[in-house]
Amino acid sequence: MLSTRRVPFVARQAGQPASQQTGLSALRRQPGHRKPLDAPSSRSAPGTGGMRVLEAIQRSAEYLERRGVESPRLQSEWMLSQVLKIPRLKLYLDFERELEPSAVDALREMVRRRGRREPLQYILGTAVFCGLEIAVSPDVLIPRPETELLAERAWTWLRERTGTKELRALDVGTGSGCLAIALAVHEPRCEVIAIDVSKAALDCARANGERAGCAERLAWRLGDGFEALEADERFDLMVSNPPYIPRGELGALEPEVRCFEPRLALDGGVDGLDFYRRLAREGTSRLNPGGVWMMEVGFGQAESVAAILTGENWIVREVIEDYHRVRRHLVAGR
Repeated sequence: MLSTRRVPFVARQAGQPASQQTGLSALRRQPGHRKPLDAPSSRSAPGTGGMRVLEAIQRSAEYLERRGVESPRLQSEWMLSQVLKIPRLKLYLDFERELEPSAVDALREMVRRRGRREPLQYILGTAVFCGLEIAVSPDVLIPRPETELLAERAWTWLRERTGTKELRALDVGTGSGCLAIALAVHEPRCEVIAIDVSKAALDCARANGERAGCAERLAWRLGDGFEALEADERFDLMVSNPPYIPRGELGALEPEVRCFEPRLALDGGVDGLDFYRRLAREGTSRLNPGGVWMMEVGFGQAESVAAILTGENWIVREVIEDYHRVRRHLVAGR
Protein backbone atom coordinates (compact mmCIF):
# COMPACT_ATOMS: atom_id res chain seq x y z
CA MET A 1 0.00 0.00 0.00
CA LEU A 2 1.32 3.40 -0.95
CA SER A 3 0.40 6.51 0.95
CA THR A 4 1.36 10.16 0.87
CA ARG A 5 0.33 10.65 4.49
CA ARG A 6 3.19 11.85 6.66
CA VAL A 7 3.00 11.50 10.42
CA PRO A 8 5.31 13.93 12.21
CA PHE A 9 8.29 12.27 13.85
CA VAL A 10 7.90 12.73 17.57
CA ALA A 11 11.17 11.57 19.07
CA ARG A 12 14.55 13.02 18.32
CA GLN A 13 16.96 11.12 16.13
CA ALA A 14 18.45 8.37 18.24
CA GLY A 15 22.10 9.01 18.87
CA GLN A 16 21.92 12.79 18.62
CA PRO A 17 22.57 14.53 21.94
CA ALA A 18 19.93 16.70 23.56
CA SER A 19 22.04 19.80 22.94
CA GLN A 20 21.48 19.29 19.22
CA GLN A 21 17.68 19.14 19.56
CA THR A 22 14.85 21.61 19.87
CA GLY A 23 11.50 21.16 21.58
CA LEU A 24 9.46 21.78 24.67
CA SER A 25 10.88 20.70 28.02
CA ALA A 26 9.11 17.85 29.74
CA LEU A 27 6.83 19.09 32.53
CA ARG A 28 5.82 17.26 35.67
CA ARG A 29 2.12 16.77 36.17
CA GLN A 30 0.98 19.18 38.86
CA PRO A 31 -1.87 18.51 41.31
CA GLY A 32 -5.16 19.63 39.86
CA HIS A 33 -4.19 19.10 36.21
CA ARG A 34 -7.23 17.91 34.32
CA LYS A 35 -7.37 14.64 32.46
CA PRO A 36 -7.53 15.02 28.67
CA LEU A 37 -10.88 16.33 27.37
CA ASP A 38 -12.47 16.47 30.83
CA ALA A 39 -12.86 20.24 31.18
CA PRO A 40 -16.33 21.81 30.81
CA SER A 41 -16.84 23.93 27.69
CA SER A 42 -19.15 26.62 26.40
CA ARG A 43 -18.87 25.07 22.91
CA SER A 44 -20.64 21.86 23.86
CA ALA A 45 -23.84 21.21 21.92
CA PRO A 46 -26.83 22.67 23.78
CA GLY A 47 -28.66 20.13 25.86
CA THR A 48 -26.48 17.20 24.84
CA GLY A 49 -23.17 17.63 26.65
CA GLY A 50 -21.48 16.75 23.34
CA MET A 51 -18.08 17.95 22.19
CA ARG A 52 -17.21 19.38 18.81
CA VAL A 53 -14.15 18.67 16.67
CA LEU A 54 -12.39 21.99 17.21
CA GLU A 55 -12.85 21.86 20.96
CA ALA A 56 -11.53 18.30 21.13
CA ILE A 57 -8.42 19.32 19.20
CA GLN A 58 -7.82 22.38 21.36
CA ARG A 59 -8.24 20.55 24.66
CA SER A 60 -6.03 17.69 23.52
CA ALA A 61 -3.32 20.10 22.38
CA GLU A 62 -3.40 21.99 25.68
CA TYR A 63 -3.04 18.74 27.61
CA LEU A 64 -0.10 17.57 25.48
CA GLU A 65 1.65 20.93 25.61
CA ARG A 66 1.62 20.83 29.41
CA ARG A 67 3.42 17.51 29.19
CA GLY A 68 6.20 18.71 26.93
CA VAL A 69 4.99 17.05 23.72
CA GLU A 70 6.21 18.69 20.53
CA SER A 71 3.69 19.88 17.91
CA PRO A 72 0.74 19.18 20.25
CA ARG A 73 -1.93 20.58 17.94
CA LEU A 74 -0.75 18.62 14.91
CA GLN A 75 -0.48 15.41 16.88
CA SER A 76 -3.96 15.92 18.32
CA GLU A 77 -5.28 16.27 14.78
CA TRP A 78 -3.60 13.03 13.69
CA MET A 79 -5.14 11.14 16.57
CA LEU A 80 -8.63 12.54 16.02
CA SER A 81 -8.44 11.87 12.29
CA GLN A 82 -7.68 8.23 13.07
CA VAL A 83 -10.56 8.01 15.54
CA LEU A 84 -12.97 9.45 12.96
CA LYS A 85 -11.36 7.54 10.05
CA ILE A 86 -11.08 10.66 7.91
CA PRO A 87 -8.09 12.50 6.37
CA ARG A 88 -6.56 14.97 8.80
CA LEU A 89 -7.24 18.00 6.60
CA LYS A 90 -10.94 17.13 6.47
CA LEU A 91 -11.10 18.03 10.16
CA TYR A 92 -10.84 21.67 9.10
CA LEU A 93 -14.13 21.32 7.24
CA ASP A 94 -15.83 19.68 10.23
CA PHE A 95 -14.85 21.90 13.18
CA GLU A 96 -18.49 22.15 14.30
CA ARG A 97 -19.17 18.42 13.98
CA GLU A 98 -20.39 16.94 17.24
CA LEU A 99 -18.45 13.89 18.38
CA GLU A 100 -20.08 10.72 19.58
CA PRO A 101 -19.23 9.81 23.18
CA SER A 102 -17.37 6.74 21.92
CA ALA A 103 -15.16 8.95 19.74
CA VAL A 104 -14.40 11.24 22.68
CA ASP A 105 -13.47 8.22 24.80
CA ALA A 106 -11.20 6.81 22.09
CA LEU A 107 -9.46 10.16 21.60
CA ARG A 108 -9.08 10.63 25.35
CA GLU A 109 -7.26 7.30 25.64
CA MET A 110 -4.94 8.14 22.74
CA VAL A 111 -4.14 11.55 24.19
CA ARG A 112 -3.49 10.03 27.60
CA ARG A 113 -1.01 7.60 26.05
CA ARG A 114 0.72 10.39 24.15
CA GLY A 115 0.85 12.45 27.34
CA ARG A 116 2.83 9.58 28.88
CA ARG A 117 5.23 10.16 25.96
CA GLU A 118 4.37 7.00 24.05
CA PRO A 119 5.37 7.72 20.43
CA LEU A 120 2.58 8.86 18.16
CA GLN A 121 3.48 6.20 15.60
CA TYR A 122 2.91 3.40 18.12
CA ILE A 123 -0.44 4.92 19.07
CA LEU A 124 -1.53 5.19 15.43
CA GLY A 125 0.11 1.86 14.55
CA THR A 126 1.85 3.18 11.45
CA ALA A 127 4.72 5.34 10.22
CA VAL A 128 5.46 6.61 6.72
CA PHE A 129 8.77 5.73 5.08
CA CYS A 130 9.61 6.67 1.50
CA GLY A 131 5.92 6.99 0.70
CA LEU A 132 5.11 3.57 2.16
CA GLU A 133 2.81 3.10 5.11
CA ILE A 134 4.73 0.87 7.51
CA ALA A 135 3.04 -0.80 10.46
CA VAL A 136 5.01 -0.35 13.68
CA SER A 137 4.77 -1.70 17.21
CA PRO A 138 7.00 -1.60 20.30
CA ASP A 139 8.80 -4.63 18.80
CA VAL A 140 10.42 -2.45 16.12
CA LEU A 141 12.24 0.85 15.88
CA ILE A 142 10.18 3.66 14.36
CA PRO A 143 11.58 4.52 10.90
CA ARG A 144 13.41 7.86 10.91
CA PRO A 145 13.28 10.49 8.17
CA GLU A 146 17.09 10.41 7.97
CA THR A 147 17.01 6.73 7.05
CA GLU A 148 14.97 7.59 3.95
CA LEU A 149 18.15 9.15 2.57
CA LEU A 150 19.92 5.80 2.95
CA ALA A 151 17.08 4.01 1.15
CA GLU A 152 17.06 6.54 -1.69
CA ARG A 153 20.83 6.28 -2.16
CA ALA A 154 20.57 2.48 -2.15
CA TRP A 155 17.84 2.15 -4.76
CA THR A 156 19.53 4.81 -6.92
CA TRP A 157 22.70 2.71 -6.86
CA LEU A 158 20.71 -0.39 -7.83
CA ARG A 159 19.05 1.41 -10.73
CA GLU A 160 22.46 2.45 -12.03
CA ARG A 161 23.42 -1.23 -12.43
CA THR A 162 21.94 -1.26 -15.92
CA GLY A 163 23.94 -4.21 -17.19
CA THR A 164 22.53 -6.61 -14.60
CA LYS A 165 19.16 -8.29 -15.11
CA GLU A 166 18.81 -9.55 -11.55
CA LEU A 167 20.18 -8.02 -8.36
CA ARG A 168 20.44 -9.26 -4.80
CA ALA A 169 20.42 -7.05 -1.71
CA LEU A 170 20.81 -7.85 1.97
CA ASP A 171 19.29 -5.89 4.86
CA VAL A 172 20.98 -6.78 8.15
CA GLY A 173 18.79 -5.97 11.17
CA THR A 174 15.64 -5.23 9.21
CA GLY A 175 13.32 -4.30 12.11
CA SER A 176 10.04 -3.11 10.57
CA GLY A 177 11.37 -4.05 7.14
CA CYS A 178 11.22 -0.45 5.92
CA LEU A 179 14.61 -0.47 4.15
CA ALA A 180 14.15 -3.87 2.53
CA ILE A 181 10.63 -3.05 1.36
CA ALA A 182 11.64 0.34 -0.04
CA LEU A 183 14.35 -1.36 -2.11
CA ALA A 184 11.98 -4.03 -3.41
CA VAL A 185 9.31 -1.47 -4.30
CA HIS A 186 11.62 1.02 -6.02
CA GLU A 187 13.82 -1.50 -7.89
CA PRO A 188 11.71 -4.44 -9.12
CA ARG A 189 14.78 -6.30 -10.47
CA CYS A 190 16.08 -6.71 -6.94
CA GLU A 191 15.56 -9.67 -4.64
CA VAL A 192 16.04 -8.61 -1.02
CA ILE A 193 17.03 -10.89 1.85
CA ALA A 194 16.21 -9.34 5.24
CA ILE A 195 17.59 -10.61 8.55
CA ASP A 196 16.62 -9.93 12.13
CA VAL A 197 17.34 -11.63 15.43
CA SER A 198 13.85 -10.79 16.74
CA LYS A 199 10.98 -13.03 15.61
CA ALA A 200 8.43 -10.38 16.59
CA ALA A 201 10.20 -7.80 14.45
CA LEU A 202 10.44 -10.22 11.54
CA ASP A 203 6.70 -10.99 11.76
CA CYS A 204 6.00 -7.25 11.59
CA ALA A 205 8.34 -6.85 8.61
CA ARG A 206 6.79 -9.77 6.75
CA ALA A 207 3.30 -8.31 7.16
CA ASN A 208 4.56 -4.95 5.91
CA GLY A 209 6.04 -6.59 2.82
CA GLU A 210 2.75 -8.26 2.01
CA ARG A 211 0.89 -4.98 2.49
CA ALA A 212 3.29 -3.21 0.13
CA GLY A 213 2.64 -5.77 -2.60
CA CYS A 214 6.24 -6.92 -3.07
CA ALA A 215 6.33 -10.08 -0.94
CA GLU A 216 7.52 -12.20 -3.88
CA ARG A 217 10.78 -10.22 -4.00
CA LEU A 218 11.44 -10.42 -0.26
CA ALA A 219 12.83 -13.25 1.85
CA TRP A 220 12.87 -13.05 5.63
CA ARG A 221 15.51 -14.84 7.71
CA LEU A 222 15.47 -15.22 11.48
CA GLY A 223 18.97 -15.20 12.90
CA ASP A 224 21.91 -13.30 14.31
CA GLY A 225 23.50 -11.35 11.47
CA PHE A 226 25.30 -13.32 8.78
CA GLU A 227 24.68 -16.55 10.69
CA ALA A 228 21.22 -16.57 9.07
CA LEU A 229 22.79 -16.97 5.60
CA GLU A 230 24.12 -19.92 3.68
CA ALA A 231 27.91 -19.98 3.47
CA ASP A 232 27.96 -19.25 -0.27
CA GLU A 233 25.35 -16.47 -0.42
CA ARG A 234 26.61 -13.24 -2.01
CA PHE A 235 25.00 -9.86 -2.66
CA ASP A 236 25.37 -6.82 -4.87
CA LEU A 237 24.30 -4.49 -2.08
CA MET A 238 24.21 -4.66 1.71
CA VAL A 239 22.31 -2.11 3.80
CA SER A 240 22.18 -1.83 7.56
CA ASN A 241 20.94 0.54 10.22
CA PRO A 242 22.34 -1.22 13.29
CA PRO A 243 22.02 -0.24 16.95
CA TYR A 244 24.51 2.59 17.51
CA ILE A 245 23.66 4.35 20.78
CA PRO A 246 26.50 4.12 23.33
CA ARG A 247 25.14 2.20 26.30
CA GLY A 248 25.88 5.00 28.74
CA GLU A 249 23.79 7.45 26.71
CA LEU A 250 20.59 5.40 26.61
CA GLY A 251 19.31 7.00 29.81
CA ALA A 252 19.61 10.50 28.30
CA LEU A 253 17.40 9.78 25.29
CA GLU A 254 13.96 11.34 24.96
CA PRO A 255 11.23 9.41 26.84
CA GLU A 256 9.66 8.34 23.53
CA VAL A 257 12.86 6.49 22.67
CA ARG A 258 14.15 5.50 26.11
CA CYS A 259 10.91 4.14 27.52
CA PHE A 260 9.14 2.69 24.48
CA GLU A 261 11.42 1.70 21.60
CA PRO A 262 13.14 -1.71 21.80
CA ARG A 263 16.50 -1.57 23.56
CA LEU A 264 17.68 -4.35 21.27
CA ALA A 265 17.45 -1.89 18.36
CA LEU A 266 19.22 0.93 20.22
CA ASP A 267 22.08 -0.45 22.32
CA GLY A 268 25.32 -0.41 20.33
CA GLY A 269 27.58 -1.45 23.19
CA VAL A 270 29.88 0.64 25.35
CA ASP A 271 30.91 3.02 22.56
CA GLY A 272 28.02 2.36 20.17
CA LEU A 273 30.26 0.68 17.60
CA ASP A 274 29.98 -3.03 18.43
CA PHE A 275 27.83 -3.92 15.45
CA TYR A 276 30.02 -2.07 12.94
CA ARG A 277 33.04 -4.02 14.15
CA ARG A 278 31.25 -7.30 13.76
CA LEU A 279 29.64 -6.52 10.40
CA ALA A 280 32.89 -5.14 8.99
CA ARG A 281 34.74 -8.29 10.04
CA GLU A 282 32.14 -10.86 9.01
CA GLY A 283 30.82 -9.13 5.89
CA THR A 284 34.04 -9.10 3.91
CA SER A 285 33.13 -12.21 1.91
CA ARG A 286 29.46 -11.41 1.33
CA LEU A 287 29.68 -8.94 -1.58
CA ASN A 288 29.76 -9.75 -5.28
CA PRO A 289 32.53 -7.99 -7.26
CA GLY A 290 31.70 -4.30 -7.50
CA GLY A 291 29.20 -4.51 -4.66
CA VAL A 292 28.84 -1.99 -1.83
CA TRP A 293 27.72 -1.80 1.77
CA MET A 294 25.63 1.22 2.80
CA MET A 295 25.09 1.91 6.48
CA GLU A 296 23.67 4.46 8.89
CA VAL A 297 25.82 5.73 11.76
CA GLY A 298 25.15 7.75 14.89
CA PHE A 299 25.88 11.40 15.57
CA GLY A 300 29.65 11.98 15.52
CA GLN A 301 30.45 8.35 14.62
CA ALA A 302 31.30 8.63 10.91
CA GLU A 303 35.06 8.98 11.43
CA SER A 304 35.23 6.10 13.93
CA VAL A 305 33.19 3.78 11.73
CA ALA A 306 35.32 4.70 8.71
CA ALA A 307 38.42 3.72 10.70
CA ILE A 308 36.84 0.37 11.59
CA LEU A 309 36.05 -0.26 7.93
CA THR A 310 39.53 0.69 6.78
CA GLY A 311 41.02 -1.63 9.39
CA GLU A 312 39.10 -4.53 7.84
CA ASN A 313 40.24 -3.61 4.32
CA TRP A 314 37.04 -1.88 3.25
CA ILE A 315 37.27 1.28 1.14
CA VAL A 316 34.97 4.13 2.18
CA ARG A 317 33.65 5.50 -1.10
CA GLU A 318 31.07 8.05 0.01
CA VAL A 319 29.85 9.93 3.09
CA ILE A 320 26.25 11.23 3.02
CA GLU A 321 24.95 14.03 5.22
CA ASP A 322 21.42 14.02 6.62
CA TYR A 323 18.93 16.90 6.71
CA HIS A 324 20.83 18.47 9.64
CA ARG A 325 24.23 18.31 7.88
CA VAL A 326 25.27 15.42 10.11
CA ARG A 327 27.46 12.80 8.43
CA ARG A 328 24.88 10.04 8.75
CA HIS A 329 25.57 7.38 6.08
CA LEU A 330 28.67 5.67 4.73
CA VAL A 331 29.10 3.75 1.48
CA ALA A 332 31.92 1.21 1.48
CA GLY A 333 33.28 -1.34 -0.98
CA ARG A 334 36.09 -3.85 -1.27
